[in-house]
Amino acid sequence: AAGELGDRDYKELTYERYGVGGAAGIIKTLTDNNNRTAGDVRAIMSKHGGSLGTTGSVSYMFDNKGLIVVERTPDLDEDTITDYAIEAGADDVVTQEDAYEVYTSVPAFSDVRKFLEEKGLSFLSAELGMFPQSKITLPADKLETFQKMLDKLDENDDVQTVWHNVELPEEDDEE
Repeated sequence: AAGELGDRDYKELTYERYGVGGAAGIIKTLTDNNNRTAGDVRAIMSKHGGSLGTTGSVSYMFDNKGLIVVERTPDLDEDTITDYAIEAGADDVVTQEDAYEVYTSVPAFSDVRKFLEEKGLSFLSAELGMFPQSKITLPADKLETFQKMLDKLDENDDVQTVWHNVELPEEDDEE
C-alpha cells in the first residue's frame, strides 16, 4: 500500500464552515494538493448554501474531547458505569436509550478506554473528535440540503471527517 503513495507529501488541513440554516461545522482533510481540496470543499459548500469561515470562526463552538460509547446491557446500570467513569478519570457520562456515552479529555482518553476495557465493557465506538457544545434543528427543507452537502463531502476522497452541530434524524445519526 505504501508503494502507491510514492513521494507524495500529504498534509492534514482543517476547514471551518457555515452551512445552511446557521449550521456550523469542521471539516478535516488529508490531501496531497491543497488547492484542489480547498476548491472542492469551497464548491461543495457554495452549492449547498454554505461558506468556508476563517480559522476560529466556528471552532469555539466545539470541544475537542474523547467519546467512548459503551453498550447498555442488563448487567450494566447507570450507577455502575458512572462509578467506573469517575474512577477512570472521565469527565461525564450521558445515558442514552441503548448506550452510555462516556466523555473524556483528550489526555485522559487512552487511560479511560483501557480502564473500561479491563472492566469487560463492550464498546460501540471510541473516538477523539470535535463535539458541538450545542446542537441546532433545521427545518425539513434545509435539513435535506444539509444532508446532501454531507453526502457530497463524504464522497470526496480528501475529506476524512466532518463534525457539525446539526441534530440529525435518528436513522441518519451514524455520521
